[in-house]
Amino acid sequence: MEQPLLFVLRAIGLGDFLVGVPAYRALRTAFPDHEFRLATTRAVAPLVPLVGGIDSIAAARGPSLFAVPERRPDIAVNLHGRGPQSTAALMKLDPHQLMSFRIDDNADGDGPVWMEDWPRHERERWCQLLNEFGIATDPTDVALAKPSLDPVVENAIVIHPGAAYASRRWPPERFAAVAREFGKAGHPVVVTGSAREAAVADAIVVNGGLSTGAVVAGKLDVLELASLIAHAKLVVCGDTGPAHLASAYSTPSVVLFGPTPPRRWGPPDRPWHVSLWRAVDRTRPANPRGHTIDPALAAITVADVVTAARSVIDL
Repeated sequence: MEQPLLFVLRAIGLGDFLVGVPAYRALRTAFPDHEFRLATTRAVAPLVPLVGGIDSIAAARGPSLFAVPERRPDIAVNLHGRGPQSTAALMKLDPHQLMSFRIDDNADGDGPVWMEDWPRHERERWCQLLNEFGIATDPTDVALAKPSLDPVVENAIVIHPGAAYASRRWPPERFAAVAREFGKAGHPVVVTGSAREAAVADAIVVNGGLSTGAVVAGKLDVLELASLIAHAKLVVCGDTGPAHLASAYSTPSVVLFGPTPPRRWGPPDRPWHVSLWRAVDRTRPANPRGHTIDPALAAITVADVVTAARSVIDL
């Protein structure tokens, strides 16, 4: 007899994929006899086996652009967003049951209403959705298995200066100053990032007095990045994907926040993770997709980061 299909949509970036791990685990536990198929992007697909319990992947490029399953899902789960596009795409599959947020009190469905200004961590948002359907969750269940490949550098301090938007990018010259402090202490330092961020990484290495071999930006795929962070001594970065990888591997981290506070996207409350956040007086609302650095992030100093690093590792 063919297994019933559990079809789950979460086709977004690295950090978003990792924030969904507690929800994936809860669904696996709740439906042990289903085939669990996750619709996700090619960029994060290599990490799916490290979650455990996900049987297959449907290639996806967005909320409604995914490989349609060959059979009717027994259960479809929208972990992608609030809808309506993603919810409508799943409804077209005609599942026996759909688990999804509702946009407002007047929308159809059994799920909770989406809260734009969600007051807790994003992991808890998706767990709350499942809780509404009677599924027990553990929002702290973020661990991944380590990749089988060796890291490009063992026991390194990883500096990741990039982020999707300028409002979440700490100045490169400050990252360089931090890198210089780590280098003077004799620690191996590597600077990661995408190929588009390679020039920034080069500048950080040069201004930080490091060797050119410290730049791995644009040279690692997502599994190699995961292996590097899983075996790292420390990760220093902004509010972006590598911070969530550090959480997944219990790697000490210093994460710089602004404009979004750490209560929404920060690491679990563990002594080896430090979230830096400076409340500031604002003349305009915080914008996580802004084109200039957010004042809260700009208020974090090099000394703040070095002090935080010293609190979690021996410098």
